[in-house]
Amino acid sequence: MTVHALYVSAAYGISALVLAGLVAWIFVDQRARRREMAELEASGARRRSDRKGPAA
Repeated sequence: MTVHALYVSAAYGISALVLAGLVAWIFVDQRARRREMAELEASGARRRSDRKGPAA
């Protein structure tokens, strides 16, 4: 394996690891946000979009 091929392989490998880490972070963060939303809704907090305002 040439030095160039080793460099390219390492670059692809590191990039794949970083992308996999970002995807995992998104899924973990999504679960945390959903848990927070469930706690807020259970405590009586509601979304502004759920409020019935005057008819426009």
